[in-house]
Parts: sequence; structure tokens; C-alpha cells
Amino acid sequence: MADLRAVESRIEELLAELGRQPGVRERADELIRLLIELYEEGLGRIAELLPAGELDRLAADDLVGSLLILHDLHPHSTMDRVHRALEGVRPYLGSHAGGVELLGLGDDGVVLLRLEGTCKGCPSSTVTVKLAIERAILDAAPEVTGVRVDDLEPAPELLQIQPRPPLECPAPLREGLRA
Repeated sequence: MADLRAVESRIEELLAELGRQPGVRERADELIRLLIELYEEGLGRIAELLPAGELDRLAADDLVGSLLILHDLHPHSTMDRVHRALEGVRPYLGSHAGGVELLGLGDDGVVLLRLEGTCKGCPSSTVTVKLAIERAILDAAPEVTGVRVDDLEPAPELLQIQPRPPLECPAPLREGLRA
């Protein structure tokens, strides 16, 4: 199976290339729109013909689930998938005596969260949100446009310790070292 991110990247490259040619980009966009409509209709019919529960099984596959989301055919709502993603990170947060509460999903597609327990106010909470929570949500619900955490403390500024620059040795001392 092809690397999906590589395929997506290549499609974007081709569209950008076609966009530099007068009139070609518009025809390419129409072609893509028609293909998407065709696949959407086909996937919709497949979903209708499947026995009860089989669409859930298919939606569990990353690729098929993404296609079902793209065509608004996924059997679970965005909120359900975000809930499941958060359930997946709760053990990790709980191991640090923390937690997360889902406050809602805005019309702009941004998930609003509140950290609980030791996660609330923790200097590392920004990293936790980025590495664990946000990644889990975006994997489960790629249509989400962002994740915002209520009252998230800004990440502390990290000061990097650098090696001291070499000292310039004064000329009289240099002369004494050579003797």
C-alpha cells in the first residue's frame, strides 16, 4: 500500500503545477470534484448494503475510516470519535494524576478542552496537549481544525545553557606561555 501522506503530497504538487497553466487548474479541480462525487455515491451505496455493524468494523480501518469521514458517511459523529480519543489518553494522564474534560466542539471545528488534576497549571501541560491529546484527537477526527485548552498556561521559556566562548588570552600571558 502506498504511503498516504506521500500520495497526498504528490497530489498537491501536481495541482500546484497544473495551477501555473492557464485554464488547466480549473479543469483539474472539476475532474477531482467529479471523481470525489462518484466515490462518495459508491461508498454511500456500500454503506447501505452492509449488514448492521459491518460499517463500524470497516470504519475502524484508518484508510477506510478516513474515506468515510471525507464523504460524511462515518457511523460515529465527530464528538463520539473525540470522546474515544480522549478515553485513549486518559490512562496516560491518570498516571500523572491528571485528566481532561471535553467542553465542546465549536462551529469552526475547534475542540475545546479543560485540563484537570495535576495537568491543570503544570508547566509541561502544553507539551502534553501537543504530543498526546491533540495527536490522538486529530488521528481520530481529522476533520477537527484545532484543539484549544481552556486556561492553558503558556509553555515556559526554555533557557539553553551554552558553552562559554573561548577566552582571548592577553598578549603578555601568551608570550609567557611560549617561553
